[in-house]
Amino acid sequence: MKTTNTRTHSFNRFALAAASSAAIAFSGGLLAAGCAPRSGCKPRMSAGACGPAAKGGCGPAAKGGCGPMVSPAQVTRPQGTELYDDAPQAELVALGERLFSETSLGSNGLSCNTCHADHASYADTFAQPYPHYVKMADDQAGIKEIHLDEIVQFCLVSPMAGEPLPWDSKELAALTAYTKLQQETFKPGQNRGGGCAPKGACAPKGACAPKGGCAPKGGCAPKGGCAPKASPCAPH
Repeated sequence: MKTTNTRTHSFNRFALAAASSAAIAFSGGLLAAGCAPRSGCKPRMSAGACGPAAKGGCGPAAKGGCGPMVSPAQVTRPQGTELYDDAPQAELVALGERLFSETSLGSNGLSCNTCHADHASYADTFAQPYPHYVKMADDQAGIKEIHLDEIVQFCLVSPMAGEPLPWDSKELAALTAYTKLQQETFKPGQNRGGGCAPKGACAPKGACAPKGGCAPKGGCAPKGGCAPKASPCAPH
C-alpha cells in the first residue's frame, strides 16, 4: 500500500512538471512570435515578421514565416510616374517644412520631425546623392537602392505607421523638397540618434539583454521611466 502511494505521488509530480513545462513553452512561443515589442521605436511588422537583427532565425530572410516588414511595392515609385512640378521650389520647401512636423501623416502620433529634428537620426549615408543604399530599407523591405521620394514614403509607412502619399501629389513633392534641403545642410558624423536608444539606467542589463531569441522574457520588460519613448530612431 505504501508503494502504491509513493508511485501515485511521483506520477502526480511528473504530470505537474510536464504541464508547467508546456505552459512555459507556450508562453515562450507567444513572446517569440512577434519577435520585438511593438512601440513607436520599432518598425511596423507584418504578421509573423521578425526583428531584422535578432538571432536564432529571426532575420527578414529567415525560414518559418519571417518576411519583409514593409512591402517594397508600397514604397517603390512606379515606372513612368510623372512627379508634381507645378509650384515654385520655395513654395514646395515651405509646405514640406510644415508637413515635416505633421503627425496626421501617420497613425501613431509621430511625425518626420519626431526623429529628425536638428538632423537627428540621419545615417552618414544620408549625405550621399540619391539613389543610394539605406540600411533601414534593406532590413525592413529588402530594398538595396532607394530614391529620395521613396525613402520619404518609406518613413511614412514605417515607422510612422501611415499610408504612402500619391506619387504625383504636391505633398510628396513638398516633403521631398524639404528633405533635400535637410540633406544639403547635413554633415556626416552629426547623427545623434534621436534619443530612442535606452541609456544609463534604462539600458538592458544582464538577463534582460536579448540573447538568441527575439525578445526578453520574464521580468525584463521595461518599467517606469525606462519604457521606450515613441520615437523611430534607427538611423536612415
